[in-house]
Amino acid sequence: MKSEEQLPKSLRGQTVVITGGSSGVGRATAEAFALEGCNIIVAARGKDGLDETVSLCRDLGVVAIGVPTDVSVAEQVDHLAKTALQFNGRIDIWVNNAGVMASGKFEEIPMELNEQVIKTNLFGYMHGAYSVLPIFKKQKDGILINNISIGGFIPAPYSAAYSSAKFGIRGMMECLQGEISDFPGVHICNLYPQIQRSTGNMHSAKYSGLDFKIPPFAADPRDTAAKIVELAKNPQKGMFPDITSRVIKNVYGLFPRSIMNVASAGMRMVMKIKNAPSDAGNIFEASSEPHRIYGETILPVPSRKMRLAILAGLGLGVAYMIWNTRSADRKHC
Repeated sequence: MKSEEQLPKSLRGQTVVITGGSSGVGRATAEAFALEGCNIIVAARGKDGLDETVSLCRDLGVVAIGVPTDVSVAEQVDHLAKTALQFNGRIDIWVNNAGVMASGKFEEIPMELNEQVIKTNLFGYMHGAYSVLPIFKKQKDGILINNISIGGFIPAPYSAAYSSAKFGIRGMMECLQGEISDFPGVHICNLYPQIQRSTGNMHSAKYSGLDFKIPPFAADPRDTAAKIVELAKNPQKGMFPDITSRVIKNVYGLFPRSIMNVASAGMRMVMKIKNAPSDAGNIFEASSEPHRIYGETILPVPSRKMRLAILAGLGLGVAYMIWNTRSADRKHC
């Protein structure tokens, strides 16, 4: 006879709130929790994308509603929480996932756009925590899951506002983990995935001629969603969902300056090819189509073995560039 700890935890009937659920990882997460039999409340700015995600969940046999929400506005997030409570008087899981990105030279991105990136990414997660943690404390249980990304540890080159927000989210949530430490049934879980093969890059703001497609070794959003469900079943403070995210974080920890300089130099080379006009993307308005889980990759998605080989090759390449950079630095000392 298995003990209760050994039995798989069922999430059936629990109420889950997911922000940024109209596409990408958010839609994949709504699908994953729907497959677990949860009640789904999905939030995003655009009604069309919301309706599609809600239909997806209902087709899987669960109760689901969409709540148009701009997470950068505290009152709208508070309304989202109150709407979610109308299901059965409680919220069991809240997934902070909504986010936007702007890439390009810092001084060439309009300041109001940089500010909105901070409002959506950093304040959006703050608003979610501010609205739901009092509910969790009153219930004496609940799980807040933050899809932070590896950007919480590693700055994205030529994405200063985005990196500021991601570092800020990690610091804020680690502080809040201390504040809820006297509520054993309340958990704050932080997820740090690598770049996703989602529509996020297609919707992002692009400046200085940047127009990138997703690299083929990017993570599968459904795999990331599965890890979010895993955190709901077995909460932990921090999780790197795949080997790539762990390797990237550890290598950067060893050679932060060299890796940042090499990555920035690579971006500068790409930005010399002006192949796209400046585009504010979804920073100020709801994401345009497509509203789906997967985005477009530069090349066909490789097999798992090929991805590992590519990762190993990239690691060797970065190590070689770092070694060359350090050798040059020593010669000039």
